[in-house]
Amino acid sequence: MLLLLSCASTAPAATAGTSAAATVGNRDAQLEPDEGADHDPLLAREKIAHAVVAEAFVSVSMPEENLDSPVAWVDPDRHLWVAATSKQGDRLALFDGATGATRSFHGSSGGAPGQFRRPNGIFAIDSMLMVVERDNHRVQVLALPSLALLGTFGMQELVQPYGMWARTLPDGAIDVLVTDAYMDGVDAAGEGVMPALAKLDRRVQRYRVERHGDAIQARHVGSIGDTAADGAIRIPESIWGDPAHDRLLIAEEDVTTGTAVREYDLQGRYRQRTIGLDRYKAQAEGIALWQCADGSGYWISTDQFKDRSLFHVWDRASLEHLGAFAGKVVANTDGVWLHQAATPAFPAGVFYAVHDDQAVAAFDWRDVARALNLRERCA
Repeated sequence: MLLLLSCASTAPAATAGTSAAATVGNRDAQLEPDEGADHDPLLAREKIAHAVVAEAFVSVSMPEENLDSPVAWVDPDRHLWVAATSKQGDRLALFDGATGATRSFHGSSGGAPGQFRRPNGIFAIDSMLMVVERDNHRVQVLALPSLALLGTFGMQELVQPYGMWARTLPDGAIDVLVTDAYMDGVDAAGEGVMPALAKLDRRVQRYRVERHGDAIQARHVGSIGDTAADGAIRIPESIWGDPAHDRLLIAEEDVTTGTAVREYDLQGRYRQRTIGLDRYKAQAEGIALWQCADGSGYWISTDQFKDRSLFHVWDRASLEHLGAFAGKVVANTDGVWLHQAATPAFPAGVFYAVHDDQAVAAFDWRDVARALNLRERCA
């Protein structure tokens, strides 16, 4: 069965955002931390031990799109799909998840329902695709596989949202966490001003989302953010949770205070542990989790070098560092996604990573596991 892909909408663009969004400033002036870097950190310059794992594929280059984050799902006909958010194209790029072939695009630029303005984070859960839009200050929810719009949420709270993670609760509702890199106004040069520590208590917004047929209902249920120097998140983006260990990992991208990954619990309390302060040399980015039912598994987190991205692997339970790998091509990675379920193309699963804002690459998990002496499967 093919995805039903929509054409460009002719609906007029709605006025974006809320009063909080007014602090964000001009769209073109709001560069992300890695885009505004005054230097290019290179893996080739660092003496970091790592394995080299060849990519299973790298999709065709589309630099005009400025791709950010990938997500994968299998449709009812067992076809593996990958979608990546296009920050510059204001749409989703759709790929064959087995080969990397470009399939189509979905969406158009604007603020109306079904349109996008600088989509960033993306997540697939329970036959729904959730897309974070930085410049529309919201999350849109689409049905899978049709990509029909189910609804939007977050417009009253989100200012400059980026990443997201979601889980299904015992009652069937979806617990959604969205990172928000809001600033405290802008300076004379138009750059965002970092909020004081006391104002960093809303770095993650939490929502309860319920689906009712062809629509969703969403309710804001709270905010997360430590305000102490050690636990605060200055520049958040990637986020991922692990209910089995009551753990939430959030990438801290601020290089001035030390880029790394903060550990919170699922209630939003800082656990007095920051992972990788001595290992991240470029910028902490995408996070994924390889997990087994017994609580074992691996965390994978990204160090965003400009020449070749480095992917650290950590023990799921202890957070002990187990090694690192890099591809032969993949560089400057923002988002990642791990599809752990077996498919014909990838019998032990596949790890997807965005390559240099312009392509999506795949790593066969069997290749990663062999290179770092990890398990290929849970059983």
